[in-house]
Amino acid sequence: MPQVIEPIQDAALAVGGRTLKSRLIVGTGKYKDHPTMQAALDASGADAITVAVRRERLYNDRGESLLDFIDTDRYTILPNTAGCFTADDAIRVARLGRELLDQLDNPGKDWVKLEVLHDKKTLLPDPVGTLEATRQLVADGFQVLCYTSDDPVMACKIKDAGAASVMPAGSPIGSGQGVLNPNNITIILELLKQNDPDYPVIVDAGVGTASDVTAAMELGADGVLLNTGVAHADDPVAMARAMRCALDAGRLAYRAGRIPKKLYAAASSPWSGVISYIPGE
Repeated sequence: MPQVIEPIQDAALAVGGRTLKSRLIVGTGKYKDHPTMQAALDASGADAITVAVRRERLYNDRGESLLDFIDTDRYTILPNTAGCFTADDAIRVARLGRELLDQLDNPGKDWVKLEVLHDKKTLLPDPVGTLEATRQLVADGFQVLCYTSDDPVMACKIKDAGAASVMPAGSPIGSGQGVLNPNNITIILELLKQNDPDYPVIVDAGVGTASDVTAAMELGADGVLLNTGVAHADDPVAMARAMRCALDAGRLAYRAGRIPKKLYAAASSPWSGVISYIPGE
């Protein structure tokens, strides 16, 4: 009888005092309409979603509320400080998000996806403002999931400041370039996990398509957070499903252990017993 190989068992993702069944976190912005967003969220399989805490994001030009299209009993909402350029603004928005979710009795009320940006063109994080806001929000009782650059030194400082998760960018927000610097992501994973192997590192930003998600997960990331790659796809619902499958494939491949890369070929069959043709025989 052939040996039955059991599939690799994987624990759920523990982050910010919550346990998530899915390692994919998706955003709610940039969709052409709320029903499309609703269908894409469902197809993604995510159980945590980000929402930018701004009035103009909660209501569209028809007076429809974003929250009317989100099942707050199904999803843990991760309030997002997108659009903030100072620590003070980010802290104010985080507290507003907590107040809103407290009224909804959503488990994400003590969460915040912290973004403190430097400028509107690059949307790169401001390291000084990010670190300052992290420290203050942690002291205020928040579970801070912190968007940062792929700088390993900054990642260590943010973890030391008490962030529940460090979330290095694969590439600039909305750029669709995927993971531009896999070496830095690998170093971040090594440094942040060397004394704390369960510390969650989530690649955030820059995902353009499913292979980008797989690449991030094959590096050993604990999860991926994305928005534009799904919301701006020609078919957001199909792309959301693709991202879901890609994350599972990348995670499984990482845990299975890839073969080392080699300069030269390595035959998949042994050379002994090879049938060869000898002229004249």
